Amino acid sequence: MRLSSLADYAVVMMTACARHCGGTRINASQLAEETGIPLPTVQKLVSRLSSAGLLRSIRGAGGGFKLARPAAAISIAEIVEAIEGPIAMTACVEQGRHDCALEGSCTVQPHWPIVNQAVRSALADIRLTSLTRPMPQLAEATS
Repeated sequence: MRLSSLADYAVVMMTACARHCGGTRINASQLAEETGIPLPTVQKLVSRLSSAGLLRSIRGAGGGFKLARPAAAISIAEIVEAIEGPIAMTACVEQGRHDCALEGSCTVQPHWPIVNQAVRSALADIRLTSLTRPMPQLAEATS
């Protein structure tokens, strides 16, 4: 399982916004420069993250965008879902999708929602604030 580059970039962007304390406006050019994400991609992601209610855009002179809520109230699951759509490990957990050749005889299918919910819960438990703190060095973590 791997996130798309867009979902990865969205997490990077939201983390950068959180480092600005959420209250300071930042524009797309500044964010592109700070993160290394190409400006057109930043603009695309700002649009999606704004539509999802994670960023608030301010137009006009001195405009830009900022977090729509405190970083502690935004989960990684929300960011991923804003870009990827609902987290679904397999197609059979998606509502209305029934394109599996094993449908009707699969003994695992009833269990996929449990697995799916575990993955989503794990991502929902990680708050944006936790990504703004420096990671402890490996040697410190093991001693």
